[in-house]
Amino acid sequence: MRRLWSHHDVAQSVGEKLGRRSLLLGSLPGIEAAQTSAMKAVRNLVVVLGDQLDVQASALAGFDPTLDVVWMAEVAEESTHVWSAKQRIVMFLAAMRHFADELRTQGYPLLYVALADADNRGTLALQLQHALTQLQPERIVMTAPGDWRVLQQLRAVATAQHLPLELRDDTHFFSTVREFAAHAKGRTQLRLEYWYRELRQKHGILMNGQAPLGGQWNFDADNRASFGKGGPSKVPPPLRFAPDAITQEVIELVNARFADHPGSLATFGWPVTRAQAQQALHAFITQRLPHFGQYQDAMWTDEAWLYHSHLSAALNLKLLAPRVVVQAAEAAYHAGQAPLPAVEGFIRQILGWREYVRGIYWTQMPGYGERNALDAQQELPAWYWTGNTDMACLKQAISQTLEHGYAHHIQRLMVTGLYALLLGVKPHAVHAWYLSVYVDAVEWVELPNTLGMSQFADGGLMASKPYVASGNYIQRMSNYCRGCRFNPLQSTGAKACPFTTLYWDFLLRHAPSLQANPRMTMQLKSLGRLDEPTRAAITRQAAALRSSPSERG
Repeated sequence: MRRLWSHHDVAQSVGEKLGRRSLLLGSLPGIEAAQTSAMKAVRNLVVVLGDQLDVQASALAGFDPTLDVVWMAEVAEESTHVWSAKQRIVMFLAAMRHFADELRTQGYPLLYVALADADNRGTLALQLQHALTQLQPERIVMTAPGDWRVLQQLRAVATAQHLPLELRDDTHFFSTVREFAAHAKGRTQLRLEYWYRELRQKHGILMNGQAPLGGQWNFDADNRASFGKGGPSKVPPPLRFAPDAITQEVIELVNARFADHPGSLATFGWPVTRAQAQQALHAFITQRLPHFGQYQDAMWTDEAWLYHSHLSAALNLKLLAPRVVVQAAEAAYHAGQAPLPAVEGFIRQILGWREYVRGIYWTQMPGYGERNALDAQQELPAWYWTGNTDMACLKQAISQTLEHGYAHHIQRLMVTGLYALLLGVKPHAVHAWYLSVYVDAVEWVELPNTLGMSQFADGGLMASKPYVASGNYIQRMSNYCRGCRFNPLQSTGAKACPFTTLYWDFLLRHAPSLQANPRMTMQLKSLGRLDEPTRAAITRQAAALRSSPSERG
């Protein structure tokens, strides 16, 4: 079985590569005591996290292989601080191991700690502390992480070891957090649209001078089509990658080590290398982008992939650069290969939402994760971890999620997220589920999308309204309701769709706080047409849903 480099391997390789120069590795295995006294100290220990897999990362700028060492570690805590699904664990570990091989091939001295190593201490903090004790570097260098928790842990280690920690900007993004903070300063409301326009102008993307191509900034009105009764046609098969020896070893490890974690690895086929990510980008641009805009909100039974890009995991682990992705989409438009509404809608997800949610996260942490503006206190239903529910739409979205580690943005926002919002699930529980089950889940992007966009737990900081709808929305945008035992048009009675019941109940419960929101005017007017007996019946049925053992989880 293939084995990743241990401490012994690092010492041996570095000695081979650097000749006279040796690393101060203390009494690590494979280094004789006579060598230790002659070894030189390490200048920089360069920390590379599992979502920083980019040889162009700022942490590696100025790297000197005769002075510096890269440090990477697989630790159990990163798969257990939330109950991570197997697909997500494999995505991170397989990508890390492939990136480690890339670094070695390019001559980077690398200390890589594998999950099964005998001296693995289980957490990033403890593992880094051990490495610092052994290597005694002059400083720690890293690209700013995407997770507040990780940043605080590693800062604490550096402080305890009396070592400087040099945090460098994450150049993967179009903007810095400082730029977003400057944009946000003095604004009474933060809205994606204005930040998106600012970035479009600054970077000259889809622009005609200072004006947007096509004469408008977004084409939302053109990008909300459903498939109709006939369903999607000629959907290209997804580009999936058969696990190589490295990935297969990770799959076996995860099936053994995390056997009780949710999900299945039978279908794992995500890109875990830079080359695979480039292939996935090419496949999307040529095969799916032309229809992406029109059908980006549509859903269909047993169609997991449709016209979406499936690039978010590669982007979030830094296997793909967003500039490369945006340039490819823009080039497709100029070459006449994709219409402007599709290209603009896709670019807005990259240049708009990714940059916006990152700014929200880093300017609002650490308190953002605890917000609960709607005072939601319900537990997450247990079937979110299994998909065992009679509601066809939720069964489809959750089963697909557990099988592939993936669901597209409307399945997340308007199916799984919407139900949790209407039911009144604790926002932090919803956040933990999303962070657990999706292969693209890194906290900087997942938390604002969940708490702000999906659950409205920040009270409107990120989004201008709670995204609530009845079962009729799901019926309009999918075929999920066909054959489902619930009727999306009914709010009470044995056949009432739980989404519809809970939708009206949500409006009833939160009407006083929503009346000042102009974007809720039409929905509250519809609520006003319900007579008192109907309201009372909805309230009773919603209460019964919340008290049901299947809902309590």
